[in-house]
Amino acid sequence: MSGPQRIPARDLWLVAVISLTWGFNWTAMKTGVSEFPSMTFRALTLLLGVMMIGLFARIQAAELRVAREHWRELLVITLANMTVWSVLAIYGVALLSSGRAAILGYTMPIFTAVIGILVFRERPSGRLAIGVVAAALGVVLLMWNELSTLRGSPFGAILILISAAAWGYGTHLMRRRQQPTSALVVSFWSMLISFAICASIALITEWGQWDGRASPGGWFSLLYNGLLAYGIAQWLWFRLVSTVSPVASSLSVMTIPAIGLLSGIFVLGEQAAWQDWLALVFIVIAIATVVLPQRRSAVAP
Repeated sequence: MSGPQRIPARDLWLVAVISLTWGFNWTAMKTGVSEFPSMTFRALTLLLGVMMIGLFARIQAAELRVAREHWRELLVITLANMTVWSVLAIYGVALLSSGRAAILGYTMPIFTAVIGILVFRERPSGRLAIGVVAAALGVVLLMWNELSTLRGSPFGAILILISAAAWGYGTHLMRRRQQPTSALVVSFWSMLISFAICASIALITEWGQWDGRASPGGWFSLLYNGLLAYGIAQWLWFRLVSTVSPVASSLSVMTIPAIGLLSGIFVLGEQAAWQDWLALVFIVIAIATVVLPQRRSAVAP
């Protein structure tokens, strides 16, 4: 495997911040895409994220320049990690009639494991294999009551699954990158490039669809998505991916669909079924495989 197969204790705060921020972000996105044209919303949030990362870079006096020989690799990382997800996932969320269907995005750990085996010739440990299976069962259970929705909007489901696969591949690329570019610099350029692409799509396909007005909830969702989900959590995610194996990092944030579910229950009044609560058990098992320390083998006298 590429990197440590469990999350070091010193990095657990990264997992907590990423999971909480991205978990509640699904509820915020549901509000955002209902008040803004989908790609306009995405472009504006990416712009806010770029501004936030740029501010962090200025505070830290970080050099944002990337050597010419590293640009090709950076572009591939950007497309796989952020651009494909930014474009396809936002359209998928808008097309699917239930926000819970966005949980499909967190099939990412399964795609990460499969890509690792087929493309990078990895062989996950037994513990990580258990985590991937538990994550898959958790996602299936969370989607139990949404299968009719997916049959009604198959294109939206396909878009999110493709974006999850691209994200899984991008996670491998980020971990294996050859350039010495820091996670902060990768975040800055990935967001800036993705913003340029999303803004171009919005100008071409959504010109005149938004009059510049939104409710306080809509503006809050825009700020939350841009400043927190992109400006902070995305950078921390790249930091986490740079330190542990792709499968371990992807499994560590499986609380995100659970948080998205719970926030929908408490904020939007959605109802939870027994499958949802059982899914939480499997998600806890998946996270435990990469968070809890491994038992040390006894040394023979």
